[in-house]
Amino acid sequence: MHATEFLDEPSRHKTGPIVVVFGKERFLKVESIREVEAMVLGPESDALGLVRLPASTDLKTVLDSLWTVSMWNPTQLVLVEDADDFVSEHRQKLEAYLEKPAKKAVLLLDVQSWPSNTKLAKKVAAIGLAIDCKELQGAAIAPWIVKICRTRHGKNIDRQTAQLIVDLAGPDLGIIDQELAKLAAYVGQTAAIDATAVEKLVGGWRMETTWKMLDAIRDDRPAVAFECLDKLFAAGEPALKLLGGINYVYRPLARATELSRQGQNLEQAIVAGGTKSYQIKNLVDYLKRLKRPRAERILNWLLEADLAIKSSKAPDRIVVERLLMQLAGRTA
Repeated sequence: MHATEFLDEPSRHKTGPIVVVFGKERFLKVESIREVEAMVLGPESDALGLVRLPASTDLKTVLDSLWTVSMWNPTQLVLVEDADDFVSEHRQKLEAYLEKPAKKAVLLLDVQSWPSNTKLAKKVAAIGLAIDCKELQGAAIAPWIVKICRTRHGKNIDRQTAQLIVDLAGPDLGIIDQELAKLAAYVGQTAAIDATAVEKLVGGWRMETTWKMLDAIRDDRPAVAFECLDKLFAAGEPALKLLGGINYVYRPLARATELSRQGQNLEQAIVAGGTKSYQIKNLVDYLKRLKRPRAERILNWLLEADLAIKSSKAPDRIVVERLLMQLAGRTA
């Protein structure tokens, strides 16, 4: 079971005598461990029943902690952190423990890897709870943002704006959650977080510089755009993050170009593509200057730049510079 499913409704699940959280997404691990703690020790737990043990802990200490009844809490939760080596070393003895586990304690293992075909993993699946905390990828992140924004921060956000947060902040869920908290506080009593708030708050001066760079490309001022690019690279802005901002602006224009090719009025196509109405005039002028044969290549340019950066076939700066020149209509 993936952690997102578990966190949707933890009360639907039972811990049994053992819980394993596995995977590389630390935010999901921390949230899952917190929910398991509440399930085992109670929602008002002050952590007196939680025993945290490091990876170097020996098996005897872990078992003693499981069998020792706390005077402060009727149930014990014993967490072994970074427990991959611990599990590998004591796998058979852990299997033996689970044949007759402590009745008033739950063992919680935090590991990176958890192959499901081992005897121990099958035993946990039968009597305990295994929570998969692997990283969310690609298109799965935006729906998660929509859900957690509503349930955790009490705000609505549409999927396109959620994707903008991913483009600007990156895929780390912990960072995204921090950005959502900041955005929720910023919009105050407003029910929804919109793209304007995201553009203003997420990314700070670097994002403002990115918008200035892209406005300069749109308005045929490449010299200004490259000054902005200089500042961004000098500040250590990652190329993929820059590409996220470029994608956010130009993917809607690629959609608008296709709708226009199919016969839709250009202004209507730009709005239907997902661009804000107040930008229509500038973008109509831009697409007319670029001309349709070039505009129809925007999506290919974006994909080529993404592949080039991820494959490291050329220096990141060269890739971004070439993309900007293409979008400015200055090169093929």
